[in-house]
Amino acid sequence: MSLASGDDERGGTIAVLIADDQPLVRHGLALILRSDPGVEVVGEVGDGLQAVESAHRLNPDVILMDIRMPVMDGVQATTRLTAELPRCRVLALSTFDMDEYVVGALRAGASGFLPKDVSPEELIAAVYTVHLGDAAVAPRLMTRLIEAYVKTPSTPRSQVAGLSELTPREVEVLRLIAAGFDNAEIAKTMGIGIQTVKNHATGLFAKLGVRDRAQAVVFAYESGLVQAGRA
Repeated sequence: MSLASGDDERGGTIAVLIADDQPLVRHGLALILRSDPGVEVVGEVGDGLQAVESAHRLNPDVILMDIRMPVMDGVQATTRLTAELPRCRVLALSTFDMDEYVVGALRAGASGFLPKDVSPEELIAAVYTVHLGDAAVAPRLMTRLIEAYVKTPSTPRSQVAGLSELTPREVEVLRLIAAGFDNAEIAKTMGIGIQTVKNHATGLFAKLGVRDRAQAVVFAYESGLVQAGRA
């Protein structure tokens, strides 16, 4: 495990902790992130348990979390971090585009998912995105993942109740989010302003008890509002 010393005066930079069991991958990610002056890599660890322990000590803004790691996998680590350090944003990483662990990480509270072969520019952009509180998942990739791995043999009563709290406009926004539309596309489709879309999204997130778009999409499929292949 390689850790950098904490710095209380980061000058507004985004503090990132990298968790991956492959040293070459960790170092490669660190080199990419350090090329951006707005990002500071505060630590590198090799498993999920180290990620949790180091996050408590280093207080990162964003954690790049490999999904498949020894000792404690990325899903378990994300579950703990979401509960123990909700301010930290987890950006899940996977070698495989279609990985059932990814949906598990989104359910656990990860703010996004990236395949490890993304470009340096996409990686850095995703770090900024999750730091701002948005989800960093390519919308149509997320839809494929949900369609492949989220099964809804029955709809839990709590989710039916959650949907009943939404206004018709919020339901429509949720459907379009699940279909992979971004805010501009939703605004155009519904004939409303982008800020109005954001307001509807914020309202439905609060009513459903989800943190961001990623969790909202999982909810949409698991509740039965949207079905695989018919988003």
